[in-house]
Amino acid sequence: MIEIKFRGRGGQGAVVASEILGRAFFLEGKYPQSFSLFGSERRGAPVFGFLRVDDQPILLKCQIKHPDQVVLFDLSLADEKEISQELKPDGTILINTNREIGFFEGWRKFKIGLIHASAIAREVGLGDTFNMAMLGAYARLTNLIKMETLTEAIRSMAPSKVEKNIEAAEEAYKQTKIYEAKEPNPQ
Repeated sequence: MIEIKFRGRGGQGAVVASEILGRAFFLEGKYPQSFSLFGSERRGAPVFGFLRVDDQPILLKCQIKHPDQVVLFDLSLADEKEISQELKPDGTILINTNREIGFFEGWRKFKIGLIHASAIAREVGLGDTFNMAMLGAYARLTNLIKMETLTEAIRSMAPSKVEKNIEAAEEAYKQTKIYEAKEPNPQ
């Protein structure tokens, strides 16, 4: 089973992204389970989306405390210590950022994907709606879902600007920078 945690802010589309990714996994014959957690329902408030995926039906009905993967929509929600403690040792982090890999040295024990998804969304005419760009980057980083399947899921579930959302996902797929985990330095 793969457990994924989406960290974003209200209005960034993290919850919708987790649902569309779940649909894409379903289209590839997997069993997804998607749910969300948020406090006050307002734009800008922290929002967490969760997605479990397995080859067989999922019977778990609890929160994901130690995900295999974290999809980080907003760097201000990234407490280095907290994410390092919650992410499984062989985990993967996808980060929406314009920063280079040197900024993330504390997470180099994990596989890291960097994408400036918000810039891609603006370039294709989506304004601040960058969640589909994050999904394109996720497809590239993890190789767990085919881009064609993701495109099909976006086409069936995106609430508006379907072609622009697909364009953002495809562009992010091309631009994602991937850094394999570094071995810790021996003491």
